[in-house]
Amino acid sequence: MLLSYVLIADLLVRAYTIFKWLWACVAQTFDRYTAPTIQVPLPAVTFTATPSAETLNPRSAGEGKIQCYDKGTNVPIGTVKAFTPAEVREVVEKARRAQQVWALTPFSTRRKLLFALMDYILAHQEFICQTACVECGKTMMDGTLGEMLTTFEKLRWTAAHGEEVLQDEVRDVGPMTIHKRASVSYVPFGVIGAIVSWNYPFHNIYGPMISALFAGNAFVGKVSEYSSYYASYYESIVKDGLRQLGYSSDLVSFLTGFAETGEAVVSSVDKLIFIGSPGVGKVIMRNAAATLTPVVLELGGKDPAIICEDADLEQVIPVVMRGNFQNCGQNCVGLERILVQERIHDQLVLEVTRLTRALTQGPASQGQYDLGAMTMGRAAIPTIQRLVDATVKAGATLVCGGKAASDHFFPATILTNVTPDMPIAQEEVFGPVMVIMKFKTDQDAVKMVNACAYGLGSSVFSANIPRAHAIADRIRTGMVNINDFGINYLCQSLPFGGVKISGFDRFAGREGLRGNCIVRASTMDRIPGVKTTIPPILQYPISPAAFTFMENVAQVMYGRLPHMITSATKLFAIKSDKSTDKKKA
Repeated sequence: MLLSYVLIADLLVRAYTIFKWLWACVAQTFDRYTAPTIQVPLPAVTFTATPSAETLNPRSAGEGKIQCYDKGTNVPIGTVKAFTPAEVREVVEKARRAQQVWALTPFSTRRKLLFALMDYILAHQEFICQTACVECGKTMMDGTLGEMLTTFEKLRWTAAHGEEVLQDEVRDVGPMTIHKRASVSYVPFGVIGAIVSWNYPFHNIYGPMISALFAGNAFVGKVSEYSSYYASYYESIVKDGLRQLGYSSDLVSFLTGFAETGEAVVSSVDKLIFIGSPGVGKVIMRNAAATLTPVVLELGGKDPAIICEDADLEQVIPVVMRGNFQNCGQNCVGLERILVQERIHDQLVLEVTRLTRALTQGPASQGQYDLGAMTMGRAAIPTIQRLVDATVKAGATLVCGGKAASDHFFPATILTNVTPDMPIAQEEVFGPVMVIMKFKTDQDAVKMVNACAYGLGSSVFSANIPRAHAIADRIRTGMVNINDFGINYLCQSLPFGGVKISGFDRFAGREGLRGNCIVRASTMDRIPGVKTTIPPILQYPISPAAFTFMENVAQVMYGRLPHMITSATKLFAIKSDKSTDKKKA
């Protein structure tokens, strides 16, 4: 009979779970098809122009403005304003007022906003890719992989699972609090700020914004001065969605500017997400310390790919090529170190060299190429050249590439015979340079990987999965992919972030979404009428027997059985001075 009751209870729980899932599917479908249609016209621009010999940088426009230009052709595309600190503070205050209303919205309203964004971006993904490609010099393929797919998956996952992730959680209670209900609530921070890098100008600003808004916050983000021109267009998309839902467009702002603009964001918001270099990340952290503003730091990487001798090279080589040359190497989780076991080293080098020599490079706005431009141009190429030259001088072999073709392009480069002590094995390149290192044993590979100060992502390739896991478990990185590269970020249920100088804390996944909230603990009475009462012996003024009483309570609650019995007996014998005083009275 008892077994029957257990089976029935189990079936009821399963049925309830299925019902909840079906109801969630119905609710999400309803929200998808009742979401507003965002109607933002496309900016009137031309994406093709004859390359210019003029040398430009973001400060070429003069005081208070940012010069924007095609990074592949050096052709000016316009200027935008640089927000002053006073203007930043005004924007944040408006966002804070708008957030007080937005925080009260049901999750269904927030889902509708996400679905409206999804539909608009899907309908205009080619144009949005073109804007990112012109501003950063990347190819359309790099744009669709890094800007579009990741944003679509972020929107999908957040809409599908965000409400569940942010629901109150009931927590277990101990014997002293058995009469209480304990729970955790996820309360919006207020205004979430972000300062993001230029390598993915659309996704980098939309990613943190999506999470911030769904968690009930306002969002104020600063884009890089190297990718500022289309920020107002990206901003107008979400502002239109908010207006159509009946909420203030002040809730979201994308700011353009230089260091002083970013500093004002740091000092004004309630929490900050920073994507950039370790050097700037340290400055951000120091500035945030003045106001004790919590920060999430994603500070780049030196991601390794460990390729064991039993790996499937037919699968590995295309993945390594994509991982190394995606976005012309300007990728925080790009493969910057290729560690190859001795037996297959020469075979892999031969094949990647053949493929690399065949790669084409040029301005994305001028035609179809395999690799685009270096976004920061003169500000980045000398650093890459220095690393390559210093590494060759230290004994590495330059197989191909290695010399900058112009101020905007660095060719696909392969270096072999690189050792862990060489400059390029320690410093982030952020360019199209394949660094190949040779290892003998798995332990050697782990030692080589961990000798680097960075610890963002990593990849391990082996046909022996237990072996791959054993290697991965010894690598000090925040993320690892077995027989793949960077795929974890397309799985938005996973947190994203690193260790060591690659930063700390996480965005993406349930951890990242909850990171937009104050984690608030709360208790309440479990049973109506059953409240916490302080025994007379513990009430003020304190009785001399109070400590003895609590000592025995602790033994009853947490001690071994003999002590529990003894202490329970003692409790009944203890009398407070107060009760004695009452009897005397």
